[in-house]
Amino acid sequence: MELIFVHGALVRDGPWWWKRAADLLEQRTGIHSRAVALPSCGEAAPEHVTGGLTADAAALRRELDDMDSAIVVGHSYGGTVIAEAGPHPAVAHLLYVSSYLPEIGQSQAMIMSGESDPVTLSDNADGTFSVAGYDARSFGERFLQDADEDTQREAWERVAAQAAGAFVTPTTAAGWKGVDSTYVVCGQDRSTSVDLQRFHANRATRSVELPTGHHPFLTRPVLIVDQIQAFMQ
Repeated sequence: MELIFVHGALVRDGPWWWKRAADLLEQRTGIHSRAVALPSCGEAAPEHVTGGLTADAAALRRELDDMDSAIVVGHSYGGTVIAEAGPHPAVAHLLYVSSYLPEIGQSQAMIMSGESDPVTLSDNADGTFSVAGYDARSFGERFLQDADEDTQREAWERVAAQAAGAFVTPTTAAGWKGVDSTYVVCGQDRSTSVDLQRFHANRATRSVELPTGHHPFLTRPVLIVDQIQAFMQ
């Protein structure tokens, strides 16, 4: 058994985001983690943002092809990548953290269209989008208000442009259907509304609500690892 982490939109360096949870999980259970390098965020080819949702889903499938059994964790946009990747025999469980379980035909932009306070994006006129109107402090206040200043700063350093195709491409599969899953609702999230989280949590096998911001695997990794161990029992 291994764990694959699929990070959210507009950031890079998945191993950094998941490391605190990964280290604790391995210490407790011996399960090794890896993070998918998303082409749409420039992780597959350094300094070269390419592809979109389709390329990201293909990257996840390649990771799954390399293992017999896996827990797949989707954070935020990562859930849409899981959906597009479709069913895979290696997937033993899906864990969603403030994420999405979209029906076929829904794009990330469509999913987010109902947000009451959506994150503003800027069109970079080169086929990519970036978060708009933030600096290290304001980014930390919205996305990582329950993290210390050093973590907020390091997170800001990993904010990245992302291919527009990650947002506008409709899904062609629903890889979450028929798979045992757990949804973690982040009850103090200032990025994804709790109402939208609960809507998608209703599509998972089970859900739990935790008193955290958008990135609990960074700020409260013990709570996330507890959830992983709970469904493994």
